[in-house]
Amino acid sequence: MTPLQPPPQSLLDKYHGEDAKPIYTGRVRVTGGEAAHGRASGIVKSDDGALDVAMRLPLELGGPGGGTNPEQLLAAGYAACFHGALSLLAARAGIALVDASVEATVTAARDPVDGLFLLTAEARISLPGLDRALAAELVRNTERICPYTKMFRQGIKHVIALASGESSFD
Repeated sequence: MTPLQPPPQSLLDKYHGEDAKPIYTGRVRVTGGEAAHGRASGIVKSDDGALDVAMRLPLELGGPGGGTNPEQLLAAGYAACFHGALSLLAARAGIALVDASVEATVTAARDPVDGLFLLTAEARISLPGLDRALAAELVRNTERICPYTKMFRQGIKHVIALASGESSFD
């Protein structure tokens, strides 16, 4: 097995083009499971089989717990992406990070505008041993390039469409 390595710093090189240039697409499918409800009993599987997760409604929402939920999955993606971008920027700047961590929270809440639902997110970055001013600058710079942070701040292009036939998983 090939030893795990961080991605190349060349990912930080700027792209200049008219349109977004895809570099990777993650793909998952959710089915309803026992309760026929993706959030309460769904099964999440990635097209490559690496992700296979049982969804369960958390205790706070009246469920049994014992599985993961969409907020945890989104928080995991956010924290991992921010940590990765932070690590790349630090490496490019020659800054050694020791025990750096990112804690992300995603909260489902009631929306006062429509009375239904909304999400909020927060990330707390720990950079032990790093000068506070340097740490703050590194976090600000990471915030500018992390795609999850940009998504939370600016929104995301998205499409909702009714499938016309077979899934791309098949």
